[in-house]
Amino acid sequence: MITESELSHSAALPDTSSEHLLRDFVSRGLVILSPERLGIPAEVHEQVYLQEKEAYLAATPVTPSSIPGVIEVLNAPGLVAACDQLVGENWAIVPFTHNASFTSGPRDQHWHKDDNGPYNGRKQRHHQAVQIEMLYFPQEVRADMGPTATIPYSQYWTFNHEENHDNFAGADHLDFDYQISGMERELVSGPESKYDLDDIVCRRTAHDVRMREAVVQTGWPLVRQFEVAPLRAGSIVLYSHNTFHRGNHRRDDWRTWDDNPRFMWRFWLYRTTDPVNSEAAVDEPAWNQIGIDALTGIDLSQTSDDVTTVWDYHHRWIQSGMQPASRTIDTADAEDLCAQLHAKGDDAEPTRIGAAYRLASMSDRASAVELLEKALYVERESVRRAATYGLVAVGPDATDVFLRATASLIKWVRKAGVYGIGDASSLTEQVLYAVVRLLENDPSIYVRSVAAGTLGCLGRRAVATGVGASLIPSCLQALMGSLEREENRLSMNLAQDRSIKFVRPSDESDVCEGMGIDLGLDRFDPVRSAVRENVLWSVVILCSHGGEVLGSALALVVHGLRQVMREDRNVFCVGFAMDALNRLAHLHAKRESPLIADLRNELTEILRESSVLSWEALIRAGLDNASLTQFKKDAP
Repeated sequence: MITESELSHSAALPDTSSEHLLRDFVSRGLVILSPERLGIPAEVHEQVYLQEKEAYLAATPVTPSSIPGVIEVLNAPGLVAACDQLVGENWAIVPFTHNASFTSGPRDQHWHKDDNGPYNGRKQRHHQAVQIEMLYFPQEVRADMGPTATIPYSQYWTFNHEENHDNFAGADHLDFDYQISGMERELVSGPESKYDLDDIVCRRTAHDVRMREAVVQTGWPLVRQFEVAPLRAGSIVLYSHNTFHRGNHRRDDWRTWDDNPRFMWRFWLYRTTDPVNSEAAVDEPAWNQIGIDALTGIDLSQTSDDVTTVWDYHHRWIQSGMQPASRTIDTADAEDLCAQLHAKGDDAEPTRIGAAYRLASMSDRASAVELLEKALYVERESVRRAATYGLVAVGPDATDVFLRATASLIKWVRKAGVYGIGDASSLTEQVLYAVVRLLENDPSIYVRSVAAGTLGCLGRRAVATGVGASLIPSCLQALMGSLEREENRLSMNLAQDRSIKFVRPSDESDVCEGMGIDLGLDRFDPVRSAVRENVLWSVVILCSHGGEVLGSALALVVHGLRQVMREDRNVFCVGFAMDALNRLAHLHAKRESPLIADLRNELTEILRESSVLSWEALIRAGLDNASLTQFKKDAP
């Protein structure tokens, strides 16, 4: 039997070496950075913890701007280097989105993937490393302190959501009945728990059992529950935004919780630059020779081709933006893979996805594309999803397939087509026309929002490859034009008077646009717009490359962003707009134009016009700490 003492005093988990950072992230989906790796003094973490504890006991809110040590962590050289390797240089932080601290307590969350748009907004889930999550723990985390629970090796598999109302909101669930039945509201530990202390300590409660069984019942390869602890003070966890995880209850003496709270800061990071196409120094792991995963204890020696082919693609893509070497697959094997692509059941998700990636790796590209295109039009969402990822893995050779899909009468096929263009295609006149046509005219808000995000992905790739870079001003003109047309709507949870987890598509919107917040300020309303937010997400990406890249659209963009900052009632839109302006002003000063120089000189006054600032996003993009200090001094 596991004793409470054993739970409390186990050795800290091993951190991830620089040598294996990419390998472990691509396969496991989760890596750990040690406090020493960050390259900042250990005293920073202690100061963060003490300041946060003081605020916690006083029941006052905390933000990165109120605890400056958190900003120092975000700028830590070791963290920046690790994130540069995983999501590229000049990565951005999603503003006003859970960028604060979480405290563990007596309840369990259900298993879920986080909303991939701000506050339960629905976006496409990129298999490519486009978005990651960062967890920072300023204090030691013992195994009994409610450590974050995760499911490593789950990031490439998911469930239907297009017409599955359990997953309509942005967070995809492993066991949604846990939410429906009310178990999430129950206190698992603490003074009001119904469980015996021994059962709590030894993980024998009905909640613990249900969590473990939900993972096992997926039938997916390699997956098992993994609690990320023990951790030393100052540790950081980086994981794929698509990894299933949950909040976890504490198992130690509840009378000590106020004296020893467990804090966790969470930030969402996203890519603004693409890998540069290059075969130089591309490492290719021998996955089956890794043996036992040093962190989770999972044996990788028998991992199937369905899994390792997916890993091969993403490991190479992060390093080079290119696909792995093709392989010869004969006609009989291709037919078997095609049948595998159509397998039924949620447990067959890895089977379908694996088949799609293996088909994409065929040396006979024409046959691969033909088979995957047929699957793209299958009525079942699970098959379309796998085919879409397979076609993305094919790369630019799948562009014609995706272009044809954008003209489909079926909304879900159009969505898949315009998404695939963003993750695979080169920016050409024909591609730009197809995407802008959907952005301007498609009746589906979901399709228009995906089209908006695709323009940022295309521009990112154009800068990296040099192919289509001259069309980036046209992308921006289309994006800014969309802001003139698209409107914010009262958030669905308020409009429908129900939890955001239970909202449904409506005549106003066919996609979950997320939960509205106003930060308690008259300046904002609890409104959302998936299209506007994706437009501005793309504008942040493109502005990260400097005024030269924006070309003739520069003045239009600066004017439009300032207007959003002054007038938009949606706090997320304002956050993206101020980040985009800040990036224009600071990231490429050596290549500045007179307009950029003026913008940088005026930026402080522009920011003063806003009633709230996302300091973590702004300082990440080049605003200095002195500005933060000055703003605090000037605050009323």
